[in-house]
Amino acid sequence: MEFLSALTGSFSHPAAGNPTVAMVEAAYRHHDLDFRYINCDVAEDDLEDAVRGARAMGWRGFNLSIPHKIAVIDHIDSLAESAAIIGAVNCVRRDQDRLVGENTDGKGFVQSLDGIVGIPGTRVVVLGAGGAARAIAVELALAGADQVTLINRTAAKAEAIAALVSKHTSAEGVVRSWSEPLQIPEGTDVLVNATSIGLYPNGGMPPVDFSSLNSATLVADVIVNPRDTPFLAEANARGCKTIDGHGMLVNQAIIGVAHWTGVHVDGAVMRSKLASIFG
Repeated sequence: MEFLSALTGSFSHPAAGNPTVAMVEAAYRHHDLDFRYINCDVAEDDLEDAVRGARAMGWRGFNLSIPHKIAVIDHIDSLAESAAIIGAVNCVRRDQDRLVGENTDGKGFVQSLDGIVGIPGTRVVVLGAGGAARAIAVELALAGADQVTLINRTAAKAEAIAALVSKHTSAEGVVRSWSEPLQIPEGTDVLVNATSIGLYPNGGMPPVDFSSLNSATLVADVIVNPRDTPFLAEANARGCKTIDGHGMLVNQAIIGVAHWTGVHVDGAVMRSKLASIFG
């Protein structure tokens, strides 16, 4: 009989509102995996020490969330192809004695649109320019979007993502200024809030002029807590179809857990756990 579980987890700041630990641990139990997932609140200045600690303790891997998805690149050994293109890491896996950065965010988001909207030929607007925005913009472009527009308070960050889109995909990368209230370009098929605005416990919503939003636009929010954000509620009130952040959360976790355990876990188990928490 052994008493040493394999360790995985998450580094973010803040961390208390992140439900990933609950759903991943539910999947571990369901599949009888001797793994644990530890949710860690890691300040920006402590990220290097956190990664060194995970390495020293033999962690099988870990997730990164706000604000560490780009900064972690300096503290790991190599990047998988998608992470290298995107320039952000949300999942790290151990390969023998090396830590390898992966990006599963964008793939998880694209999968969440399955059966809801066909991506090829669409015009997409992404609010934000952090790690999640990078991944979503690039993966939507790779999936066939015609145009990806970035809107961010810091224009240089949006310009960097637009350049990535134009360089690595056939889509057009476009930048619009963050002028409040935000006007959504005519003809937008998909609008994504990839900012942290609305995240528990701070709340709020991006300053979008919802009168500029067409009811045919699909509106998505990557915020997972709360599930029903004010941003999605307002879009619903305008007649838009909406997608919350739980689909992306589950989909990216399935990929990440497979990296750590070699097991393709049942997404229904994780969705059920989230439903028991958020309703």
